[in-house]
Amino acid sequence: MNKKRRHWLWNLLIVFTVIICSIAFVAHYKNWHKIEDGNLKVLSGIYYQKIALSEMDSVLLVDKLPEMERSSGFSWKEKEKGVFMDTLTSSKAYVFVDDLYQQKIKVVHHDTLKLYMNLRDSLKTQELFALLRTELINQKETAKGLQ
Repeated sequence: MNKKRRHWLWNLLIVFTVIICSIAFVAHYKNWHKIEDGNLKVLSGIYYQKIALSEMDSVLLVDKLPEMERSSGFSWKEKEKGVFMDTLTSSKAYVFVDDLYQQKIKVVHHDTLKLYMNLRDSLKTQELFALLRTELINQKETAKGLQ
């Protein structure tokens, strides 16, 4: 019997593809956020935003996302990630939503840019909202004190 063996290069390619797909899944699995050095940093896969807390104009909790057109990104089950264009105002919006059915934090910065985000755990979303709200209030009080 003459058995054909698969070339080692194909095995290596299959293993490499599985590793890359696993890394992409883990990177987009949830939103990674950090507040340090006066900046809010949000990362989800290839999408990254760094917003200076001093540049935030408003922080709100919203139940639904407005109608938007996707520039780049993806939607899968209850997840929305990517860069979108707001159809009403024609402004850019960055979306980092892990659960569409929960409330989302809407951060408006640099006058017209919007960031929508939430975390898988609604309590952590509430904690992050409270922290951002406190930072915004502190920034406004500091600005009033300097005038």
